[in-house]
Amino acid sequence: MAHDLLHIEGKPYIIMPLRDYRDLTGQRAKGLPDSVLDTLAAGQDHPVRIVRKHRGLTQEELAKTADMSRTYLTEIETRRKDGSIRALKALAAALDVDLAVLAMQD
Repeated sequence: MAHDLLHIEGKPYIIMPLRDYRDLTGQRAKGLPDSVLDTLAAGQDHPVRIVRKHRGLTQEELAKTADMSRTYLTEIETRRKDGSIRALKALAAALDVDLAVLAMQD
């Protein structure tokens, strides 16, 4: 595993390729390709929307599977509402990802 050591304000930091970091932290177990993980890490869109689109689902399909209204799903994806823990768990199950994936925001 290639890495570099960098000191910032006297503290040591390791710089490594993102792929190696993902392997080390177990993010590969989430079953998402690097391109999706990169998009999630960028934080420019809501994780639910990113994974939903990767899975090829419409909002209507995901909302039905997660047993919620499409309107509520839209509010979550557009960050107008945070989404309850219950809703996020249902979305994680419907998208077949760990709940932690959906917490990758802001």
